[in-house]
Amino acid sequence: MSRINLVTAEQANEQQLALFAAIEKQLGVVPNFLKVFANSPAALTAFLGLHGIANDGELDGKTKERIALGLAEQNACQYCVSAHTAIGKNAGLSGDEMLANRAGGSQDAKAAVAVKFSRSLAEHNGDVTTAELLEIRNAGYSDAEIVEIITHVGMNFLTNILGKASRVEIDFPKIDLQKAS
Repeated sequence: MSRINLVTAEQANEQQLALFAAIEKQLGVVPNFLKVFANSPAALTAFLGLHGIANDGELDGKTKERIALGLAEQNACQYCVSAHTAIGKNAGLSGDEMLANRAGGSQDAKAAVAVKFSRSLAEHNGDVTTAELLEIRNAGYSDAEIVEIITHVGMNFLTNILGKASRVEIDFPKIDLQKAS
């Protein structure tokens, strides 16, 4: 049971209903974590705006999902691991690839560097080394893509902490967190 209220359509005010309609038009459903966000229409609007901008960038969709999976596992957010496993499948990621992402890597050499970099950003609160920046540049990522990776780290960290703080009920096929080795 969620520790923060899930705003339902029956409870929603006019502003929340308008946000839900926009989400449903795009996704077909309103996921539970967005119903938690809806407690503050301003916060939900800000998140949707950031999400929209972040999805318009140069970084490809599969890499975005790889990053989301790597961070969700690192931050132990079962809701986000479950959600991004479902989204990752829709984006064309294989089960083995998603397991590699959750472990901090990728079967794709270039994407592995992005996942590793994103996890380092989160672990070190952005204080990455010059060597890490050189590694991601040498893997072929532009400064624009590096900034987008940083943006995705921030956005995913936000959803990870919302999912964990609220203990929102998982409304995707439930995926267990990997055991720490």
